[in-house]
Amino acid sequence: MKKVGKQTFNIKGDVFINDIFTIVGKKEGEGPLKDNFDLIVEDDLWGEDTWEKCELKFQKEAVKHLMDRNGLSKDGIDLLISGDLLNQIASSSFAARDLQLPYVGVYGACSTMALTLGLGALIIDGGFADNIMCVTSSHFCSAERQYRLPLEMGGQRHMSAQWTVTGSAAVWLSKSGQGPRIKNVTFGKITDLGVKDANNMGAAMAPAAYDSLKQHMDDTGIDYDLIVTGDLGTVGKSIVNKMFNENGKSIEDKYDDCGTIIYDIEKQDVHAGGSGCGCSATVLGAFLYKKLLNNEINKLLFTSTGALHSPTATLQGESIPGIAHCIGIEM
Repeated sequence: MKKVGKQTFNIKGDVFINDIFTIVGKKEGEGPLKDNFDLIVEDDLWGEDTWEKCELKFQKEAVKHLMDRNGLSKDGIDLLISGDLLNQIASSSFAARDLQLPYVGVYGACSTMALTLGLGALIIDGGFADNIMCVTSSHFCSAERQYRLPLEMGGQRHMSAQWTVTGSAAVWLSKSGQGPRIKNVTFGKITDLGVKDANNMGAAMAPAAYDSLKQHMDDTGIDYDLIVTGDLGTVGKSIVNKMFNENGKSIEDKYDDCGTIIYDIEKQDVHAGGSGCGCSATVLGAFLYKKLLNNEINKLLFTSTGALHSPTATLQGESIPGIAHCIGIEM
């Protein structure tokens, strides 16, 4: 059986992460990982008319650069799996229109990077594809326009609010190669403890992160060198640590969060840290993947988290459902 425990799937064959290409905006390029990104764009439009068009360009260019760097042709890519934060995953669909690759669009909010990797790994392990591109993106300005207040209003940001990362990452998964391999995947359950504050995503997503992490560790029993969640920020990260400590299974000595890694929280005025689909995606490519390649760590548990709400649901008084997907990666 490829399924172990309650929610985890073992990858029996080889699924290699052969390469990752990252593109970020100016603010991200001024943070702690500034020397690690492949491309830093100095303005929030990148020559386009709108922020949304800029975001789809991020996805499209990330895939093109990744293919060019590795000498890949369109005929060699079996599937493109991508998603983003915007309504009807518009950035992904319009980028896929231009890329002309077989396309599956998915929505997992900020958990999308792990969601695409998990689906891609299962498809390759099942023998249905040899090479898959997994892509996601987010843009600070387009996300603010959709989920909160138009930037032109100059609204005051809450201290628990996070800064949506302007960035994209394209990941090349293949059944052959070298380097890190995806070994197991845990798809999370919706977890909702009643948080309704759209300015506190960390608190909304933290219970889902805890639930998926605990289930993954119970299912696999693997002792990871590093456990990283995606964009919980300082608020959500502290909640996850508290929940594990209260359960008597502290992970603090090996746990971090992409939302606290990508920015210098003390100097960059991002309040509780980073968020958005591009947060965990670009941190994976610019930081975590390189730690694996450099043998600084051998076993990584990468867990992207997402808040599956919408402006409509929020205005109707609904709470914010959380989700988290775990990807076990080993050298």
